[in-house]
Amino acid sequence: MRESSNIIIYSSEDGSTKLDVKLQNETLWLSQKQLCELFGKSKSTISGHITSIFEDEELQRNSVVRNYRTTTQHGAIEGKMQTTDVKYYNLDMIIALEDVAKMLKEKK
Repeated sequence: MRESSNIIIYSSEDGSTKLDVKLQNETLWLSQKQLCELFGKSKSTISGHITSIFEDEELQRNSVVRNYRTTTQHGAIEGKMQTTDVKYYNLDMIIALEDVAKMLKEKK
């Protein structure tokens, strides 16, 4: 099976949020940093919600998480590149996080 991959650009109506979204095999993938931007929450808040979703077995990690290798400029050595694995979460996780956000909003 051949995987197809595209990048699409999401921009909110007011232009305050712009994300380069990875689209692969009919689902989209966002990194945790992008999830923080999308929901306007801190990394620790998003991490906590993701942990809860897995602990409650709402989603299975092997179905919604994928590591993508990225190459970036090395922070300490000029001209040197480094590769790192970045976790990306698919649309199912994005929807689950949206549900958590709605639930928390309703409690207020």
